[in-house]
Amino acid sequence: MTVKSQFLKKLRARQPAPVSFTSKNQADIAEFRLRMTQLQEQIGVWLVDTGLKVETLSISVTDLLVEGGVFDISAIVLRHDDRIVKFMPLFLYGQGVTGCVEVTLHAAGGITFLGRLCMRSGNSGGWSFMSPDALSLPVQHFDESTFFNLILALLP
Repeated sequence: MTVKSQFLKKLRARQPAPVSFTSKNQADIAEFRLRMTQLQEQIGVWLVDTGLKVETLSISVTDLLVEGGVFDISAIVLRHDDRIVKFMPLFLYGQGVTGCVEVTLHAAGGITFLGRLCMRSGNSGGWSFMSPDALSLPVQHFDESTFFNLILALLP
């Protein structure tokens, strides 16, 4: 056995075993949580030099299609003065989507629906954005430009 083979054998032995899930639900929930964490990190990068900070809060999502019916996941909150934009996980399964996040503006005692972000299981290509008038506009890729168009609502 070569030294390289010995090294690789020891390296593989030290690596943790891949996480195995007992159900598709568990795997989809884990992916949803991971994608929310990645979204939070991406938003943090986009917000560099703006003075805005990304906050998270843990919420429980009720989804009757998930075993147990409820799971915990992080939501994303952005604040500017007395205005707040929230990225709140809404459901895991629905309408061809595996993971949906509702984006809302909270200002002057009211809540305004800004749109939804949707992911599909196994699709690491990012989030899709559906505006409030999704029936008349095509679904678009959620990118930096779309993000700043959304949070423009933070500024009165």
